[in-house]
Amino acid sequence: QVQLLESGGESVQTGGSLRLSCVASGFTYAYKTYSMAWFRQAPGKEREGVAAISSDASTSYADAVKDRFTISRDNAKNTLYLQMNSLKPEDTADYYCAADSFRPNEWDRSWEYAYWGQGTQVTVSS
Repeated sequence: QVQLLESGGESVQTGGSLRLSCVASGFTYAYKTYSMAWFRQAPGKEREGVAAISSDASTSYADAVKDRFTISRDNAKNTLYLQMNSLKPEDTADYYCAADSFRPNEWDRSWEYAYWGQGTQVTVSS
């Protein structure tokens, strides 16, 4: 059974930082071969891709978070991270970890990922 477990979501003031973690387990293949991503969904808005990292460690970012967020992975620990700096109120959302054994054609499309965590809530207050 595949499981993705997010943690690290908190309430933080504008300009603050958080690091989200996602621990993966139960994959059929080695974790390092999976494409991983972070998505977020704010109330009343569509789910959007935040950042992605491939099996070869190449990364992609949404324009809204580029230069503020950093996605990384520790394959030895089966863990995905999202370092979030200079947080803004518009970053408030539920953040989800996603994974797939295939490299996505479009990294920021939710249907590209077969496995999802339950989410962790990030609230940025002004």
